[in-house]
This record gives sequence, structure tokens and C-alpha cells, in this order.
Amino acid sequence: MKTASDSLEHASVRQYCKAVRTPAVAANFVSMAEQAVKENHTHIRYLEALLALECEERDRHAIANRIRDSQLPRMKTLEEFDFTQAPQIPAAKIRDLAEGGYIERTEPVVLIGECGTGKSHLATGLCVAACRQKRRVRFTTAAALVNELVEAKQNNQVRRMMARWQKYELIALDEVGYVPLADVGAEFLFQVVSERAERAALIVTTNLPFSEWTTVFPNPRLCKALLDRITDRAHIIETGAESFRFRRTVERRQKKR
Repeated sequence: MKTASDSLEHASVRQYCKAVRTPAVAANFVSMAEQAVKENHTHIRYLEALLALECEERDRHAIANRIRDSQLPRMKTLEEFDFTQAPQIPAAKIRDLAEGGYIERTEPVVLIGECGTGKSHLATGLCVAACRQKRRVRFTTAAALVNELVEAKQNNQVRRMMARWQKYELIALDEVGYVPLADVGAEFLFQVVSERAERAALIVTTNLPFSEWTTVFPNPRLCKALLDRITDRAHIIETGAESFRFRRTVERRQKKR
């Protein structure tokens, strides 16, 4: 039965926990102390378990913050990706990339394929894997990035914006080639990519083979320079031409009949 003295002690401990910012300890020190007594643990063992819980909670919060800051359009993991529906995609290669070595070596990853072949899902999954390693990640479409930089130019904030983008350890540029870019947009995209070359990792998804990039990047010389930087030391993965997303939708409809 908890006494008045116990209540004061508990309140004091919680106050100390608040001061040193250990909320998991504050929430669990009483229940874990009771468990330690029942299981005849030493004081050191109890303290170890309590601190381990605090560290685990901090890791969870850190990962959640990284995922939130990455601005993923939707939460999709590699564990959810059905490689049996896309046998042309090298599952072992994707899982190896998820370990994060390419980020350490600042190597680009390029996912090429038609719509519905899993490019964005794979890019998102690799971003989530990087967030779980507590890396700074940002996901965006090529069009959104260009629009952001064009707006920054109008407000004389390009240098500050570029500095912010350079802080990320991994940037995923989705839908490169889906929308033709004006000269200024192509130049901004080139600037972001070139400043990251051999300094930080980049994931690019595109529905266009490299030979067709000139259809969306009007300056052939700039297009060639952009491709040189994106493909240098890159992991190039082709996701195919058949939309398994469309096939899956058709199969669901057939099952309902």
C-alpha cells in the first residue's frame, strides 16, 4: 500500500526526471521497481533496465521525427513491397541498399520504369530505412523541388534554400521526367544534383530512359551534365514496363465478380 512518504518520493523522482528529460523513466520507474523486487533483481540490474527503456524510447522518437521531417507523401516500407509481383526487380539488391552503404559512399540510386511498377514505393521504402538509421532524409518530386526554388528566387532566398537542401544525408527526387521543365527549373535541378555529387546520396525515380531526357530538359548540354552526375557510380535499377499496380486492380475486380 502506497504511503504519503512514497507519494512524495515518487513526485520527487518525477520532478528530477522532468529536469533531466527522461520521460520514460518517469513513467515506468515504479512498475519496474515492483517487477525487480518480484524477480529478485539487483539495484544495478533494475537501473540498467530502466535506462535501456529510456534509450529505446528516445530511439523511437528520433526515428519518428526523421520520418515526419522527410515529408514522405505516404508511409510505405520495403517489408510491404511484394517482390513476387515484380520478379524483374532484384529484391536482394534492394535489401542490400536498405542497409545504407550507398549513403555512406554517397552513391546515387536510379529507379527507371513505367508508371505503376513500384518506383515510388521502393524510393519511399529506402527513405524509411534511412530514417530508421536516424539519417536526415527528404522526399520530394522534381516539380515540387523546382517550384520551391523558383519561389525562393522571387524572395531572394535561393542561397538559404540551397544550404538547407545540402544538410540532408539523402534526398529522394520522385517523378523526374514526368513534367517538362523550363530552363530556369532545369538549372535549379542541376544545381541541387551537382552540389550533392560525391557529397551526399540521391535517389531518383523516372519513367523515361536516359535517351529521352532531352524531351523534358530543353538544354541538351545541361541535360548531359545532369545525367553524368546522376549516373556516376549509380545503382541503376529497372522496374519494368508492366504496371503490376494496374494488374492487381484488375485481379481484385475479377475476384469480386
